[in-house]
Amino acid sequence: MNVWSKLLTALRGGANEMGEAVVDGQALRILDQEIRDADLELRKSKEALAEIMAKQKLAAERVGKSAEKIAEYEQYALKALEAGNEALATEVAEKIANLETAQASEREQAEAFAASVAQLRKAVTQAEGHIKRLKQQVDTVKATESVQKAQMAVAHRYGGSQAKLHTAVESLERIKLKQAERAAKMEAAAELAETSTPDDALEVKLRAAGIVPANASADSVLARLKEKAKS
Repeated sequence: MNVWSKLLTALRGGANEMGEAVVDGQALRILDQEIRDADLELRKSKEALAEIMAKQKLAAERVGKSAEKIAEYEQYALKALEAGNEALATEVAEKIANLETAQASEREQAEAFAASVAQLRKAVTQAEGHIKRLKQQVDTVKATESVQKAQMAVAHRYGGSQAKLHTAVESLERIKLKQAERAAKMEAAAELAETSTPDDALEVKLRAAGIVPANASADSVLARLKEKAKS
C-alpha cells in the first residue's frame, strides 16, 4: 500500500469516526423522533381499527336483520301454503332466497371484518408493547446519561478544587507559621521588657540614694590613686 492509499484510508476512517460521533451525539434526539413517529403510526392504526370495527358491527347488524326478515317471510310462505296458495308461497320463497343470498354476502363481509379486527388488534398490541419498551429504554438511557454527566462534572470540579485546596492549605500553613513567629517575637520582647526595665529603674534609684556607688569617673579614679600614693 503506497502513501496515498494509506492517507485515503486514514481520511475515510476519520470521516467514519466523525460520522459515528455525530450520530452518537444525536442518538437520544433520533430515538425521541423515532418514538414520536411510531406513536403517530400507532394512532393511525387505532383509527383504522376503529373504522373496521364499526364496519364489522354494521355488517353483523345487517346479518341479524336479514335473519329476522327471512324468518318473517318464512312465516308468510307457510301461511300461503296453509291457505293453498302455492303461487304466493313460491313468490315468497323467491324473496326468501334473495334475502338468504344477501345475508350470505353480509355474513362474509362481517367475518372478513372480524378477521381484520383480530389481526389489527394483535398488531396494535404488539406495537404498543414495543413502543412502551423503547420508551422505557430511552428513559433509562437518559437517566444514565444525566447521572454520568453529573459524575464527570463532579470529578472534573473535584480534581480542580483539590489543586486549589492544596494551594490554599499551603498558604494557610504559611500564614500560621508567620503568626507563630510574630507571637514568639512579641513574647520575647515582653520577657525582655519585664526583666530589664525594672532593674534599670531600681539601680537609678539606689544610686540617687547613695546606696549604690555611681559609675566610676576620671575624678574618682584620680582621687583613689592619690590616696594610694600617700600610703
